[in-house]
Amino acid sequence: MLRTALTPRYLGLLGVALVVVLAFTWLGRWQLGVAEGRAQQEAVEEARAARPVALTDVLTPNAAFPGELSSRPVLATGAYTDGQLLVPERRLDGVAGSWVLTPFVVEDTGATLPVLRGFVAEGEVAGPPPDGRRTIEGGLAPPEGAAPVETGPGEIGSVDTAVLVNEWSVQLYNGFLFLDREDPATGEQLAKVPTPLGPSGVTWRNAAYAVQWWVFALFALWMWWRMVREGHRRAEEEPSTHHGTAAPPPVASGENGAREHR
Repeated sequence: MLRTALTPRYLGLLGVALVVVLAFTWLGRWQLGVAEGRAQQEAVEEARAARPVALTDVLTPNAAFPGELSSRPVLATGAYTDGQLLVPERRLDGVAGSWVLTPFVVEDTGATLPVLRGFVAEGEVAGPPPDGRRTIEGGLAPPEGAAPVETGPGEIGSVDTAVLVNEWSVQLYNGFLFLDREDPATGEQLAKVPTPLGPSGVTWRNAAYAVQWWVFALFALWMWWRMVREGHRRAEEEPSTHHGTAAPPPVASGENGAREHR
């Protein structure tokens, strides 16, 4: 069958099949991207529409961070305290700089919530946090892992609560908050870092379309293989057909003479 597959006719058909496979594979990947994009957009709209809840209603100090709280908008009342840190090697809208991370003591529990107040570009200085009691609002995020980043005084490589608990020597919430707004408002103009969205998955309808394109790609290869198999079968049958139709036996010359004599 390999010899049949390597004939010019079937090699040409294979080329056509491969073009179809590449096209359908690309269409499947594109459709999967659409599925992920729509899921991301739905997650953004859902996060924007969600009403903020009290931090103390959804998270307790020292407890593991539940995955479903990622990006959840919350409110907390309390006051900033000393110990502000910079998280270097971060970017915002393509600009290199640092996150400004400030400890916030939650009034109801006395525990500290790390608050990402904003972003400063390289060379800029982050001012101290505002004084006094205030209510903050923003999206929750799980703690980051350790990062191999060179740090100087007043810096930390990542928002790693295992490191922060030693840095600040306080009872800590196992997560941090991307600050969106606070009351009373402050005149400080730190650039806000948007809350990252948690895993959004895909929209299953578009994902099914992607799988459909990939099935079509496999079908194109299967059709080529079937055509080769049929061609190989016909090639094997043709010689046997010619050999099976035997020519009539020649008549002996003696028999011809006897017939003529009679």
